Amino acid sequence: MFQLSEQQAQEIVDKMMADIPYNINIMNEQGIIIGSGERHRVGTIHQGAVEALSIGKMIEIRTAREYEKQGTNEPIVINQQYVGVIGITGHPDEVRPFCNIVRTTVTLLIEQRIAFEKQTYENNRKKAFSDLLLHYAGTYSQKIKKEATSYHIDLLVKTTVLYIKSFQRQEDQPSNWLPYPWFEIDEDSYVVLIQDPANISPCISTLYSHHPEQWIAVGTSHTNIATSYQQARSAMTLLLSLRPSTQIIHYDEVAFIAQWSHTELMQTGNSVTKLEGYSDLLDTLRSFIEHNCNMSDTAIHLNIHRNTLQYRLKKIQQVTGKDPRQLLHLIELIYGLISLYK
Repeated sequence: MFQLSEQQAQEIVDKMMADIPYNINIMNEQGIIIGSGERHRVGTIHQGAVEALSIGKMIEIRTAREYEKQGTNEPIVINQQYVGVIGITGHPDEVRPFCNIVRTTVTLLIEQRIAFEKQTYENNRKKAFSDLLLHYAGTYSQKIKKEATSYHIDLLVKTTVLYIKSFQRQEDQPSNWLPYPWFEIDEDSYVVLIQDPANISPCISTLYSHHPEQWIAVGTSHTNIATSYQQARSAMTLLLSLRPSTQIIHYDEVAFIAQWSHTELMQTGNSVTKLEGYSDLLDTLRSFIEHNCNMSDTAIHLNIHRNTLQYRLKKIQQVTGKDPRQLLHLIELIYGLISLYK
């Protein structure tokens, strides 16, 4: 059963008394005042609330008693359960018109808080499960298999992980807009789990139809989801670092370079870091790599003259000490560029 805390009750009282010209008390399911415009009464028993809870309907107190004031006391019902009592201090004939307004408003506020707390709990639960699933090595336990089914995931089936970056979900977008299991990784990153290979292309089409500027990396179909996830992350690193003209990358097409990027080869500083203040040189290096060192294609892609391209390549050499026109130097520059995004 939902239980109001003193902080929640006091917040509601303060909000309501900004519009209602009478003192308001909120009592818990035991009749104890937990929120009041008269703070000194918090923690005391309200007999009118106890009586209202015992009979399940509003009690009007017309004559002030030793420990009670005039007013109305009406039970708060949430999901057919009494969670407390709302009391308004004043002559019943004067405060009665406010009773329904206050009760309805308080009930809505409580229901909103319950919904928010439930959603927060579900989000935290989902995040904890996704963290476990995306990093779980070895044979899946029965507990994990059972929890996975609640997200429509069959851990006995091979899974392909799609890692999405620069994803901005709209606030009014329903949670079920994508008919596949998905998990939020951080503010702009999601993973989608595809268990039928035939659904990969339709899923990507759906993603791009909603957000055409996002980047997608696709792992291989694997019995271990964590393996496919790590593959997709590695492929995404290449996509972010090399910035090819495509917005989608498949791990199986770049497996060698993705694995190569994980090796620790640099004993000294990464020379590519010296280019971080030169966006035009970084763009030039990426385009030069993507166009297989073809001067004409690179110049056309960058919309610059070949002489300008020659100047930029020489500038890259001056800044980094590595000439991108020499194969071995270019390999080192590629590795350094990827390392920036590890």
